[in-house]
Amino acid sequence: MIIEVRDVKKNFDGVPVLQGVTFSIEKGEAVVIIGVSGGGKSVLLKHLVGLLAPDQGEVLVGGVDIACLNERELLPVRRQFGMLFQGAALFDSMTVEDNIAFVLNREGRFTSGEIATKVDEVLETVGLKGIEKKWPAELSGGMRKRVGLARAIIYRPDILLYDEPTTGLDPIASDAIDHLIIRVVQKLKVTSIAVTHDMRSARRIGKRILMLHQGRIYADKTPEELFKSTDPVISRFVNGISDQREEIEL
Repeated sequence: MIIEVRDVKKNFDGVPVLQGVTFSIEKGEAVVIIGVSGGGKSVLLKHLVGLLAPDQGEVLVGGVDIACLNERELLPVRRQFGMLFQGAALFDSMTVEDNIAFVLNREGRFTSGEIATKVDEVLETVGLKGIEKKWPAELSGGMRKRVGLARAIIYRPDILLYDEPTTGLDPIASDAIDHLIIRVVQKLKVTSIAVTHDMRSARRIGKRILMLHQGRIYADKTPEELFKSTDPVISRFVNGISDQREEIEL
């Protein structure tokens, strides 16, 4: 297993968010995590890269419990991850080229010529070859997501994390991002873990879907199994149907 999460619990100011999350992911899997807003999905992602430590439980990456590591020891672990943030998180004061090459420039291990070649390669991978000198403000939402993905893959991580990859995009741009994610996973042979509210996207990019509900993994199914489920909790969520008992009386 490349990732194992064992009975992870996390509270914030006494409020439980994760209440015993357990699952494992094999190398090369494409996994999607779904669940209600504020239900702990992004908190769970932060545990995977050591940005948060569990109050209880273990998070193993490559067999190493990262909850026990200090910041220096976490550096090589984090090197295994690339992440596409919800809003792409580009630096507006940097060109596309400098955004993508940010980590490589900071490390100082490559020449400027080598970095330029790598930037060109990843831009071609995400279908944006030739926009190195553009500024983030000149890009559409979909293009910004693609640049964010190029930055995430430039150092060839083993694991890619996506936090709401299609949020804020129109249906056509969302479709393009979904197919790009699938192509990148296939081309780079990486493990893919995405958090999303977009059920159409979840169905496309995930070979396995985990549903986080009330702080625990409530369902672990293939997309076909999940979307055919008659379980009321699962069915209401994937079909966007509210629980009548929770509706606000007007």
